[in-house]
Amino acid sequence: MARMSAEERRESVIRAAMHEFARGGYHGTSTESIAKRVGVSQPYLFRLFPNKQAIFLAASERCLRDTRELFAGAVEGLHGEEAQQAIANAYTRLITEDPDKLQMQLQMYVAVAAAEAAGDREFGKVVRAGWMELWDTAHLPLGGDPRETTTFMAYGMLINVLAAMGFPFDHRVWEGFYPEARTTGRLEM
Repeated sequence: MARMSAEERRESVIRAAMHEFARGGYHGTSTESIAKRVGVSQPYLFRLFPNKQAIFLAASERCLRDTRELFAGAVEGLHGEEAQQAIANAYTRLITEDPDKLQMQLQMYVAVAAAEAAGDREFGKVVRAGWMELWDTAHLPLGGDPRETTTFMAYGMLINVLAAMGFPFDHRVWEGFYPEARTTGRLEM
């Protein structure tokens, strides 16, 4: 079996970190658990990343990039209502099929809020920049209207909260988003 390059190992660490941070958050996840998941030593982990914060930010960037690429792929050639439905459906599939992506997003927001409360504005810089790229990816296909984009993203954040709280998709709380979900059991617009 061929040895992994440092870049391949780095990718393995980012994937493992996304899973571990999604489950335990920034403060509740040890670098030891990440190293163990990848099958490397902690000293090797710190040859790839200078510290835990760098690992968390790399996992955050990856999570936001994956979501942004999902949005971009979903809206290719679409605009307005069609783009909105395509993004909503693609995102709904993502958070139902890969719950780590949703949990990682929520953990990012918690970690940034905690850092901000402690006076650290630098920690959130990467997450804010990635979120703005996500916003921009949706903005033009949705019509370039800031109010439309705000409403769309606000609904997305509410969907994150409801899904994270574990409301089953046939629960009445989803009815305003997806009236058909109660009868089909699927969240598709």
